Amino acid sequence: TSPSTFTAWCNSHLRKAGTQIENIEEDFRNGLKLMLLLEVISGERLPKPDKGKMRFHKIANVNKALDFICSKGVKLVSIGAEEIVDGNVKMTLGMIWTIILRFAIQDISVEGEHFSWLGKTAPYRNVNVQNFHISWKDGLALCALIHRHRPDLIDYSKLRKDDPMGNLNTAFEVAEKYLDIPKMLDAEDIVNTPKPDEKAIMTYVSCFYHAFAGAEQAETAAKRICKVLAVNQENEKLMEEYEKLASELLEWIRRTIPWLENRVAEQTMRAMQQKLEDFRDYRRVHKPPKVQEKCQLEINFNTLQTKLRLSNRPAFMPSEGKMVSDIANAWKGLEQVEKGYEEWLLTEIRRLERLDHLAEKFKQKCSLHESWTSGKVELLSMKDYESASLMEIRALMRKHEAFESDLAAHQDRVEQIAAIAQELNELDYHDAVTINARCQGICDQWDNLGTLTQKRRDSLERVEKLWETIDQLYLEFAKRAAPFNNWMDGAMEDLQDMFIVHSIEEIQSLITAHDQFKATLPEADKERIATMGIQNEIVKIAQTYGIKLSGVNPYTNLSPQDITDKWDAVKHLVPLRDQMLQEEVARQQSNERLRRQFAAQANIIGPWIQTKMEEISHVSVDIAGSLEEQMSNLKQYEQNIINYKCNIDKLEGDHQLSQESLIFDNKHTNYTMEHVRVGWEQLLTTIARTINEVENQILTRDAKGISQEQLNEFRASFNHFDRKRNGMMDPDDFRACLISMGYDLGEVEFARIMTLVDSNNTGVVTFQAFIDFMTRETAETDTADQVMASFKILASDKVSWASLILVVMSVVGPLITLVDLRPPLPDIHHSGRTAQGAAPRAGRLLHQPHDQLHRQRRAPRRPGLHLLLQCPVRRERLINTTQTLYCSVPQDHPQALLRWYSPECMCVLAKKVWGN
Repeated sequence: TSPSTFTAWCNSHLRKAGTQIENIEEDFRNGLKLMLLLEVISGERLPKPDKGKMRFHKIANVNKALDFICSKGVKLVSIGAEEIVDGNVKMTLGMIWTIILRFAIQDISVEGEHFSWLGKTAPYRNVNVQNFHISWKDGLALCALIHRHRPDLIDYSKLRKDDPMGNLNTAFEVAEKYLDIPKMLDAEDIVNTPKPDEKAIMTYVSCFYHAFAGAEQAETAAKRICKVLAVNQENEKLMEEYEKLASELLEWIRRTIPWLENRVAEQTMRAMQQKLEDFRDYRRVHKPPKVQEKCQLEINFNTLQTKLRLSNRPAFMPSEGKMVSDIANAWKGLEQVEKGYEEWLLTEIRRLERLDHLAEKFKQKCSLHESWTSGKVELLSMKDYESASLMEIRALMRKHEAFESDLAAHQDRVEQIAAIAQELNELDYHDAVTINARCQGICDQWDNLGTLTQKRRDSLERVEKLWETIDQLYLEFAKRAAPFNNWMDGAMEDLQDMFIVHSIEEIQSLITAHDQFKATLPEADKERIATMGIQNEIVKIAQTYGIKLSGVNPYTNLSPQDITDKWDAVKHLVPLRDQMLQEEVARQQSNERLRRQFAAQANIIGPWIQTKMEEISHVSVDIAGSLEEQMSNLKQYEQNIINYKCNIDKLEGDHQLSQESLIFDNKHTNYTMEHVRVGWEQLLTTIARTINEVENQILTRDAKGISQEQLNEFRASFNHFDRKRNGMMDPDDFRACLISMGYDLGEVEFARIMTLVDSNNTGVVTFQAFIDFMTRETAETDTADQVMASFKILASDKVSWASLILVVMSVVGPLITLVDLRPPLPDIHHSGRTAQGAAPRAGRLLHQPHDQLHRQRRAPRRPGLHLLLQCPVRRERLINTTQTLYCSVPQDHPQALLRWYSPECMCVLAKKVWGN
């Protein structure tokens, strides 16, 4: 909605109070001018406004205005005083529109019946008010509204529809200058907007209503008087027109009825069609205007009576015989005569049409029949079957059967021709003689065609029987010759087939199959003789009855000569096949000797390599003896393996002979040359790798100072968790090994260790990597002598044994076995359960079940006492050392530690903790 329109409307009322607004969203915020506007347009006094300038004063004033609006029966939806005070444009415009509807437009709706007074502009050219937007775009409606009430202000005849800007500005200027209606709209906005603002136009138009309200009342009174006079004049005119129309209509009816009563039939179709055309002209041209006159006459009569009744005048009585009922009776008689005339015309025309149709139909059917029978007599008289073959005779027979079917189908047409001729005679057709003569000729010809058809059928059936005997013999020859020919083709293919065999058994199976084939040759020769006998019988029949044979069997492309030629070829190929099979037998016997020679050696070398692999594997995992002894044994194995190379070379020679003879399989052994080569290479690689591992272990032992006992323990642990016995551990096995050795591992710590032992991400841990890791882990371990020296240093400084115990407990952690403490600590109770799977020997137990291994990683270094925890794990249950010690001593006498644990006991405890 345009704010300027509402602003102008508000100012048109506020100026009566000597004020106006400039900005509609700002000037109503304090509520003072809003209350003044309502007082001006309603003529009532509102409550006294608050004079303060605070926000709550403004809200109070606006609420008073809104309450006044609501008191007039107006519902304010979503409009509050706060929005008006805050300058909400949308709410302010909505409120002004509500005021306009209530105080400006509602009065018009009540008094003018929803702007029905705008209908006064209807007589004006190019004006059609249907709404409050598009209908006002060209400005003519506003100018017409002004001209309707004040024609002296605007010359409407000079206005043009194609000049909307000029029309609108003219209306705005005249309304502002002479009607005291301020300019509320902008002509350019109305013209350039597809759909002008409906509320703005409705507001502006309502101002015209109030301006013309007084003049409207006077005009209404004058029109009322003029209307009465006009009604009287119109009634008299309607009476005169009714009398005239009634007379003319009755006269036309009286002239038309005799013409329609004439029932004299014409002799020709053309004359009857002319009568029908005249009647159609009457129905299309002459009668419709009279129907309209009759209808208009009734309408005028009813309208006249209604007007007279509304004007309180006496009813109109027409002259005698011109009443509406008289006219209706005369018209009814006309329609009855008209209907009878039309029925008569249609009946006569149908009769003549029937005759013409039958005659034309007779001619058409006769022409079609004569066209179909043309050449049929000559065709039936032919003797083409005398020199035809059986297939041609059968084709002629099928063709004759089709002709008979066609002949039977045309029987209905002949009967229809006779029926039409009879009906034309009954209707006394003028050319009946010609019709009868033509019909008789067609019937005679039809009888002749039937006789010739039966004669030709008898001749065709007689010749067909003669050829069926020959055809049956042809078919029998084809049935026996085809499979026999296929057998010979297969036999020739098999006899010439190239074969590849790899064993004596395969060639023997081929020889057996060939012998079986040769046994079937006598029976095949009998089948050949029988087949050729059929052909001889065909020739005999043809010679006896004088039939000329074409020389071609219709059921097969095989001739007797083809059968004879192929049989000779089969007999020639049989001895050639015998020779080929015998040559292959000799070759396969030679190959079998090579297979057995290779298998004898391979069955010895293969197990020997496997045995050596197992022996080397046992040497690598055996913990008995020193590393130097293991090295010596491995060197001896290596020399033995090198000395065995001559046997491999000999086997390679036998394999080469087999390859040259195209021998690719050997049922006498499971070992192939490739298996032996791979095994030999693995054996050489394994002995070299094992020697290298032992050498590395010697270097590690010498460099790190690791004892032979420790290496044996590492080897025992690795062997225990090497489940696959392939010299490598999976990550899960390696984790279990570490846990069994007392490592308290998390995911991050284990990942770090895996990067050390498997830097190439192979997914396995070799024994050498395991040794390297354990070497690094044990390289910094303090010896027992170093620990004892540390205790002595502390004792010389007057440190109590109890303090030392506490230091030891805080350093080494909570894990010491009950067996270690039993001799000096008789009061400590323990459980003698043995871990499942533990070895009973002395020393470290490196593969305890996981739920019994509770060991921390290396303890942090402490000033003055360098201690690295390498807690031995025994078969006995682990206990918390610190807790046990404190639970065994009274809490109020910590000095009892000195009495319960002597210095010698402390030494034993330290040795047990750090190892011997």
